[in-house]
Amino acid sequence: MTSAVRVQLGEDGADAERADQLAGYLRRELIERGLSDVKALPAGEAPPGSRGFDAVTAGGLLVTLGKSADGLRSVVAAAREWLSRGGRVKRTVRLEIDGDVLELSEASLSDQDKLVDLFVSRHSAP
Repeated sequence: MTSAVRVQLGEDGADAERADQLAGYLRRELIERGLSDVKALPAGEAPPGSRGFDAVTAGGLLVTLGKSADGLRSVVAAAREWLSRGGRVKRTVRLEIDGDVLELSEASLSDQDKLVDLFVSRHSAP
């Protein structure tokens, strides 16, 4: 059974173009880590009567992975590294699997470690 992780990135003051740029950086990083199925996060169904193109959520990615903890840990590690590169700009990262959400922003590294371990353990095969 495979699962998908919805990743939503945020940065104070970022417009949709900047959010897409940041998501592109993270997408490339995830692919370099061996996660090949990383796509822009779909925005949902297009409104009736709209043209047939795929709308995407700015700053969002959809990462498909297996049930192993390794793939999920790679996503979380890359997201935490992205978060730490924000410098003085406030950044947030939101990970969601089947309605279960992990949001990291200004939590201490120790608190992030605890939250990440709990999140990964809930979504890994025994």
